[in-house]
Amino acid sequence: MMSEKKTQTMKPATAAQKLGILLEAAPEEFQNAPVSRDELAALEANPPAWLVELRANGPHPKQVVAAKLGVSISGLVRGAVTEPLTSAEIQALLQQPPAWLVTERATQYEVREEQIRVKDRDAERARKIAHVARQAAQNEKAGRGR
Repeated sequence: MMSEKKTQTMKPATAAQKLGILLEAAPEEFQNAPVSRDELAALEANPPAWLVELRANGPHPKQVVAAKLGVSISGLVRGAVTEPLTSAEIQALLQQPPAWLVTERATQYEVREEQIRVKDRDAERARKIAHVARQAAQNEKAGRGR
């Protein structure tokens, strides 16, 4: 006896996050109903006018605002940005950055540079370990060949 496969759904808040939109700005029917994976895929593949508008003009959720400003979410908090911002508000901040934004963008740049440095260091260490292991294997093989 085969049972029908149950459709997986997600909360509207999860779907909004995956779509990069502010749930409160979405239409009421989106806010109040679970979203299936197929429905989410359809929204991403062929976004309706309301989704195109929200993505283009906002208001945007904090993770999108932070990404567009080039800062961390913590940086937004330190800059006292607690409300969603529209694309126009984000553009205005980028065109005439306040002191907190300049500081936070510099901090974010330093964090990224450090992440790259650590990643490169770890890759170099892994390369050296692999090289030593290859040499040991070759030496062992050469020792057995005698």
